[in-house]
Amino acid sequence: MSNPDKLLWKHTDSGDLQLSNACFFKLQPLQDLHWAKLIWSPNIPPSKSVLAWRLMHGKVPTDENLKISGCSLPSMSSLCCKSEESSFHIFFECEFAIKIWSWFANCLDMVLQFTSMEDMWKICDINWSPQCKIVITSALVNLISSIWTARNQARFNNKQTNWKSSISFIIASTSLSGNNSKKTSSNSIRDFIILKHFNVTTHHPKTPVIKEIIWQPPLFNWIKCNIDGASKGNPGLAGCGGVFRNHVADLLHCIAEPLGIASSYHAELCAVMSAIEIAHRLNWNNIWFETDSALVVQAFQNSNNVVSWNLRNRWHNSLLLFRRLNGIVSHIHREGNQIADSLANFGCTLSSYTLWQQAPIFISDSLAKNKLGIPSFRLCT
Repeated sequence: MSNPDKLLWKHTDSGDLQLSNACFFKLQPLQDLHWAKLIWSPNIPPSKSVLAWRLMHGKVPTDENLKISGCSLPSMSSLCCKSEESSFHIFFECEFAIKIWSWFANCLDMVLQFTSMEDMWKICDINWSPQCKIVITSALVNLISSIWTARNQARFNNKQTNWKSSISFIIASTSLSGNNSKKTSSNSIRDFIILKHFNVTTHHPKTPVIKEIIWQPPLFNWIKCNIDGASKGNPGLAGCGGVFRNHVADLLHCIAEPLGIASSYHAELCAVMSAIEIAHRLNWNNIWFETDSALVVQAFQNSNNVVSWNLRNRWHNSLLLFRRLNGIVSHIHREGNQIADSLANFGCTLSSYTLWQQAPIFISDSLAKNKLGIPSFRLCT
């Protein structure tokens, strides 16, 4: 099938050039701030996240930052009345802040030492459970908010806030975030103790369900093709594979093909396109394609799904061939697609397309298992 020539923007999968693509293409690479995704969370009020964001960017209106902006005033920390006011002093060195950080360190059973603002977010990088990580992140954001609130009360209302009252505020605010989160905790005592410090109910993970997966042969006079793609890095070194079997599970053909550097989705599409081309060439009209990629199944069900521009012509031609076949496409969990997976991974190691009409030794055990109807098992949460 011939299509009219079309200008393509090679830096996008769709081939379309949009204003946002042009902006990102011309922008200098942005600094990767590992803490940014921690601060902005649906479980933390945005008003408090904004304060943490401003602090990390040096935009909190402390005396130090006001001087940088040209507003030169005599400076004194309103919390301790002993030192000049700077962001690092208020939030980490002031006696008021030290008491709160000491309490927080006791909650985590850790020794906390900070030499820069970024150091406090490294606490979140420890191997916490998802719920515990949300609680600790929320506690950090609320801790910053409580210190800043106490500073403003002292500066503008001449009210000294007791550090224990700030701790009560941190616990109450963090409790809301932790209890409203849908994240689950682990069964460790460490996580349990931390959650209890902040009055957070433990969200236990759901008990996994064991699901039996059995490969089913096709009907009489039908052929079934299991296909898969693999990418060592996504994108990375990629390959695809497929196996054709008849109604008694006897092998007819199997293939493995190297694809160079490609994504997993690219490899999955190449696998199904190769299988369609083989079926059409060998006049296997009653054909059942089975894949463990839900995206490939969706690509057949919805013609509006975007296929990368460098595959688009071949994909459209494959769809035309598929419509001439009496074919179906279905999904199976990867536990039932182990032969195609082995062939795809083997394809990553090859230098050229390979076709077998007798089973290679590395899939013989899986073929026998499928033929006997021996199940595989999948843990579903």
